[in-house]
Amino acid sequence: MSEIVGSYIVPVHPHPLLVPGQNEGWTKLRSAFDLARDRIAASEADLLIIYSTTWPSIIGHQIQADPNPVWNLVDHDFHDLGTMEYDFKIDSDFAAAWNECNKERGLQSRTINYHGFPIDVGSVVANKLLNPDNRIPAVMVSSNVYANRAETTVLAKACKDALKKTGKKAVAVCAMSLSNRMFTDFVQPEDDRIHSLKDDEWNKKVLEFLGDGRLEDVAQLSRTIQNQIRVKKVVAFKPMWWLSAMNDNRNNLTGEVLAYEALHGAGGAVVHLDPASNGSGDKEYDEDDVEIFGGERNVLDQDTEDENPVVKNPENSGHGPKLWDATTNEGSVNSTSAPKPVGAYPHARQVGNLLYLSGVGPRQPGDNSIPGGPIHDKDGNPLDYDIKAQTHAVVNNVKRILEEAGLSMANVVDVTSFLVDMDRDFKGYNEVWADTFGKFGPCRTTLQITALPTPIAVEMKVIAELE
Repeated sequence: MSEIVGSYIVPVHPHPLLVPGQNEGWTKLRSAFDLARDRIAASEADLLIIYSTTWPSIIGHQIQADPNPVWNLVDHDFHDLGTMEYDFKIDSDFAAAWNECNKERGLQSRTINYHGFPIDVGSVVANKLLNPDNRIPAVMVSSNVYANRAETTVLAKACKDALKKTGKKAVAVCAMSLSNRMFTDFVQPEDDRIHSLKDDEWNKKVLEFLGDGRLEDVAQLSRTIQNQIRVKKVVAFKPMWWLSAMNDNRNNLTGEVLAYEALHGAGGAVVHLDPASNGSGDKEYDEDDVEIFGGERNVLDQDTEDENPVVKNPENSGHGPKLWDATTNEGSVNSTSAPKPVGAYPHARQVGNLLYLSGVGPRQPGDNSIPGGPIHDKDGNPLDYDIKAQTHAVVNNVKRILEEAGLSMANVVDVTSFLVDMDRDFKGYNEVWADTFGKFGPCRTTLQITALPTPIAVEMKVIAELE
């Protein structure tokens, strides 16, 4: 049985909690919260996991681990609505387990266990309305303002690691707005509406997809949406990335929009996504399936319109690559989304109808970190390392270079792999191959060699056929 027994999207504003009767739409949202509450209670979940956009963090992700946080919260904007008193039951053991799993996957992470540390408004609203009387222990995680899709996906995978280790069944909750444009002056409750027609149109398109269970399509569409809505605030769509990964990036969930209304100009919705298949065929997942976060977000280098870009070949129209070359050598390709070569050579070169990739290792772009750890320290002393993590990182780097050339893994026809310790590493390497390259069936040769130029255990030489 899946560790996730239900997923919900709920608004962060305090109106449905504090003053639902002041506006017809707020009343409908409160009723939708109540329906979601009853469904969660019937799900027999052991844990409520809340990802909230109103808990921003800068240094990694933070997880609430105080077993019994008690406080009185007043919303910064809507303090006139009253006080939100809370007295929550937190699963501190799970918070600690998730924190450790985050670190195992390369994430910056820490638990928060301080008396008086304020819980954000989105988490308070979600837990008080979905989990009154603390029937289910909860855990809450921050939304890192710089995290791209890769980092957010790894956060979800680490959470699922912790669920498997603890044997818990969980309900995943995203506390978020849809459109973010709020009125900058106070309006009377009866005058509340979605601030912008374009925002309303995009909100309804998102909800149409969610109602069809197409969660992964929404996660991928989120980058386009944030360029169209009037306030470009990508943080609002990070939870879609997280929730999609929590549901194995599926597009065939059973979705139901329980309510959609305005909250001081912003779009607020309560949506239920049941893990049961809706019977439709699942759609292709065409994002990088990142297992280990390498620490490079390219925050300063990337186009702000895309939170997790692959640096595209500017001459590539998508109809077969005329390969970009930073060194003026005709037919070569280099990508800033893959680690820099350690010598004077390109990432790849086209000859005729074939693309030849230089040896690709697991180092991460930007910081040259090695997922799974290096095989020895700077003095040459051997270290323990994870061959599976290294092999996954190699595969992801290969995918990035292929994408730079307008190709995909399906274009690969031949791979030569180099291992520094065949006896130790072949089994783990072969398992990763079966889950990645093995799906496309290229030829393969695996060799043991004495050493590689950097302290890594695996490298691949790839040949791909142009379309």
